Order: sequence, then structure tokens, then C-alpha cells
Amino acid sequence: MTSTPIDPLDFLNSNTHGLQSGSHTDLVQLLLYEIIRVKDLIKYYDSIPNGAGQLGSSILNELVSEAYNSLVNYDTVLMKKYYDLLLNCD
Repeated sequence: MTSTPIDPLDFLNSNTHGLQSGSHTDLVQLLLYEIIRVKDLIKYYDSIPNGAGQLGSSILNELVSEAYNSLVNYDTVLMKKYYDLLLNCD
């Protein structure tokens, strides 16, 4: 018997207008979206020549790691904290 794997990030693919605030999105989804976005920023910082982006990359990696831990532990206070922090990363 084969089961179809459930993609926990399917909401990102099915919503063509991006994330909407409201009853259909929750803190977990918003935080996952920001983690994905910041991981793309990390790739950008890593691609800067001569290691010039290494400090930024390491700081963002630490934030993403802590944000992920808050999700795993379902600590809503920390989830909100890291959502706010990641939201302001650029």
C-alpha cells in the first residue's frame, strides 16, 4: 500500500497570492515562510566573494536554527520572537 506523502509546506505552493494575514494563516506557517526566505538570504550572503558575507551568513544561520528549535518545541513565545526577528532580516 502506498500513501501519498503530505507536504507540510504545501500552503506555500497552493497560495498564488503569497501569505495572507488572517484566519487562514497561523504563526507556524508565517514562521516557516520566514525561515525559508531567510535561508535564501543566507545563500546570497554565502555567495559574496572573498568571504565578505560570512558574518551575516553565520548570524542568519543562528537565527534560523533558533527559530526552527522554537517550532520543534512548539514554544509560541519564542516562535513569535523569532518570527519578528526574521521578518526584519534583509
